[in-house]
Amino acid sequence: MGPEWIAILALVALFVVGTLLPINMGALAYVAAWLVGMYSLGLDEKEILAGISADLVLTLIGVTYLFAIARQNGTVDLIVRTAVASVGGRVALIPWVMFAVTAVITAIGAASPAACAIIGPIALGFAGRYGISPLMMGMFVVHGAQAGGFSPISIYGTITNSVMEDAGLGASHLTIFFSSLAVNTVMAAILFVVLGGRKLLTLRMDGDGELVQVGASTEGDGGRRVHPDRSDARSATGATPTTGTPNPGDAGTTLEHVLTLIAFLAVAVVALAFDKNIGFAAITAAVVLSILTPKAYKDTVKQIAWPTVLLVAGVSTYATILTTAGSPEFVGKWAAGLGAAAIGALILCYVGGVVSAFASSTALLPVIIPIAIPLVAEGGLSAGFFVAALAVSSTIVDVSPFSTNGALMLANKPDTIDESTYYKQILGYATIVTLVGPLLVWAALVLPGW
Repeated sequence: MGPEWIAILALVALFVVGTLLPINMGALAYVAAWLVGMYSLGLDEKEILAGISADLVLTLIGVTYLFAIARQNGTVDLIVRTAVASVGGRVALIPWVMFAVTAVITAIGAASPAACAIIGPIALGFAGRYGISPLMMGMFVVHGAQAGGFSPISIYGTITNSVMEDAGLGASHLTIFFSSLAVNTVMAAILFVVLGGRKLLTLRMDGDGELVQVGASTEGDGGRRVHPDRSDARSATGATPTTGTPNPGDAGTTLEHVLTLIAFLAVAVVALAFDKNIGFAAITAAVVLSILTPKAYKDTVKQIAWPTVLLVAGVSTYATILTTAGSPEFVGKWAAGLGAAAIGALILCYVGGVVSAFASSTALLPVIIPIAIPLVAEGGLSAGFFVAALAVSSTIVDVSPFSTNGALMLANKPDTIDESTYYKQILGYATIVTLVGPLLVWAALVLPGW
């Protein structure tokens, strides 16, 4: 058996074990890289460790450190309250607010599961209180996380573009970002129509957070009370749904909020306008904020997404082992040999979608993107749109209850809905997305030959 097959089989075993057992896939990847590298490829340990992308690891540390500060000082909570207040009591806009807020949070550097963990309980709380479909609200949060998840300063975006550059494909920041944004927005719009969003257009929240139907003539206020029993009008952020009144318990001051928002803006400008390393820019901003308020953020470094750092570091190391073994070329040439590069691209999109529905999207991206190289080189496909199709196909399936994001939506279900019913709803939707999503993404991004 050739080394390319050994590396592929080890990769399959890695994903199977990482899916069935609660073991960080990055740790498993390090073990696989060590064993395959030494005993199949004859590499020494220094050569194996040379596969770690210091740039990528620094970026993950920097952006999650900065986001941890924003979460700790209440800046994230402020964004949520302000967004909810902006809808003026229009119930139909609440799902879109949750979509947009989650997208913004991932776009500025939050890990997708972290954003879903923060916004999910808030969104599902609104769903239970105001009669919005929990499935629609939960999936809006997940699709929102993926919509913003490929911005140039996000974790997914950084991983994807770094891997593309390392593979010699060149970066396609905006193509990948807008592709994910467009696909997930369309999916959210379909959910909105199918799951009763149009009925919400006639509902409003009054000044006390009670639900009224616009156009009714009772009570002299132009609306009929739909849900008069309101035991808790405050959202999970501590703000009323209609006014977004600040919560006295916010951890940070207004000055800290302003400084944090300026820090995010500065990181974006430095990284994009001046083409500087995002990791250095983000960790510098986090350190500056920590210096300005040292006591407030003395333990924030513990909130850096260390499991994600381990995951990406380990998988990127194993991705180098795969490349050294010739596995990407082997799979890519097989797909290209099917007679049409576009068909090979479709197969890889389905591989990404099916695997990611049961495993980590973050772990999959560094592995599957290098496999696209032969199809790009020999099949004449656009590197940017092909990688965008792979990236989107591998992340839209995170609605699955077997993925972290889908599981978070299941765990935070409203008390008014049966868990078994809600699970079946999520599973049914995830099945549809996994079966149809990669095909539609491929048809939109790869088949036209942009």
